[in-house]
Order: sequence, then structure tokens, then C-alpha cells
Amino acid sequence: MITKTEISAATLAAALALLAMPLSAEEMGGAKTGKEKCYGVALKGQNDCASKGANSCAGQSKVDYEGTAWKYVPKGTCETMKTPHGMGSLHPTKS
Repeated sequence: MITKTEISAATLAAALALLAMPLSAEEMGGAKTGKEKCYGVALKGQNDCASKGANSCAGQSKVDYEGTAWKYVPKGTCETMKTPHGMGSLHPTKS
């Protein structure tokens, strides 16, 4: 017979497991309509997600304008965004 304590413990364990898993912007809702990923334009800690090898998700970039970190911007504006390292890119670049 399963007791009330065992059910509560299992529920708590499941909830903590879900909180421990980082979710990317894409996993939380997919690509945003009217937006595109723009690499190299996010300020430190303000990337929307993924940075190959440097961090795993949103808000974890360690430097401004990291070339492998992306931020959602209005579609069609990425490559016109000027940064101290050049223009924004639709593809990851070296920082």
C-alpha cells in the first residue's frame, strides 16, 4: 500500500527534477513569429540562449557581443545591427 508520505515525496522529487533542467527558449515555445536568432549582438548575461561550448542557455553569456550567443531580434534586422565587433550575424561567429 502506498502511503500519503510516499506520494508526497515522489511528487516533490518530480517537481525538483523539472526545476533542475534548464530550458532553452526554443524548448519553451519554439521559434518566435516575426523574430530571428541574431548572433553576436547580446550583451553579457542577456543572450536568449545557446552558446556553443561557452554556455548552455539564456542569460549565461560571459562577455558582451559573444559571437556564439544569440538573441531574438525582429526578422530582417540582424545583419544591420552594428556592434563594436562588426555586424550581427544569422550564424554563429568567432568572438
